[in-house]
Amino acid sequence: MTEQQIDYEQAEALGISHEAYDEVLDIVGRIPTMEEFSTLLAMWESNGKQQSLYGWLRGQRHSVERNEYLYSGNADHKAIKEPKVKECADIAHSLCKHLALTLSRLTLNTGTLLYMVGNVSTEFADSEYARKCLHLVGEPMATGGHDEDCQYIEMILSALHDGDLLLTSDTIGVGGLFCSTLQLTAPLGYDILTPREVRLDAFLFGEERGRYLVAVSEATDDQFLLKLGEARLNCCFLGRTTKNRIMVDGYDFGTVAEYTTISK
Repeated sequence: MTEQQIDYEQAEALGISHEAYDEVLDIVGRIPTMEEFSTLLAMWESNGKQQSLYGWLRGQRHSVERNEYLYSGNADHKAIKEPKVKECADIAHSLCKHLALTLSRLTLNTGTLLYMVGNVSTEFADSEYARKCLHLVGEPMATGGHDEDCQYIEMILSALHDGDLLLTSDTIGVGGLFCSTLQLTAPLGYDILTPREVRLDAFLFGEERGRYLVAVSEATDDQFLLKLGEARLNCCFLGRTTKNRIMVDGYDFGTVAEYTTISK
């Protein structure tokens, strides 16, 4: 055995619960090595400690089914080459030529924390991105279970807003997370990281319902996450607002004006 495999006892000594260990077993399909554990922990750290990994690394339950965040993809998705970050910047410019964005009147400060509440979606076939950039006409997504989920999420976010635990929230809609974040934060920009487990175009431009963009101040961040956990809602840490520029995974997408002037 060239790499040290980690058993229950060793995992416990590292502060990892049995429940978390079992999840890792499911993901890797066998007794994990120290390197595999380190990789998962690094993913958790790099995503602001607020990705789906956060719950099970702490041994807590969360409402997402196992491996919900790991992209498996269907035949249609796999046939489309996943764009790189630089290509996504071109896609974003192209989308904004077609969309008349309504910008938020709320003035946020630079450094405001940004989260996505709801399950991370791998769907992008029924979106403006698919229609305008890929020239695909996708079937409307089944939304039978979405209405109830949306009502619940909106109720919790409304209560958190009333309790001054978040600054503002909005649905992720037309143009996906990229355009929704632009609308919420402009004239400020934003600097976000995307989860490596999900296709980049699906994460940035997918329009599946049941996902909400939330802005939170540093002062209320811990309490916001605590209450969200009590409500058993998933949240994905995105990043922070910046001054005038848009950054995705460290790549400079340009100034906010490049996108907002196009859409006027």
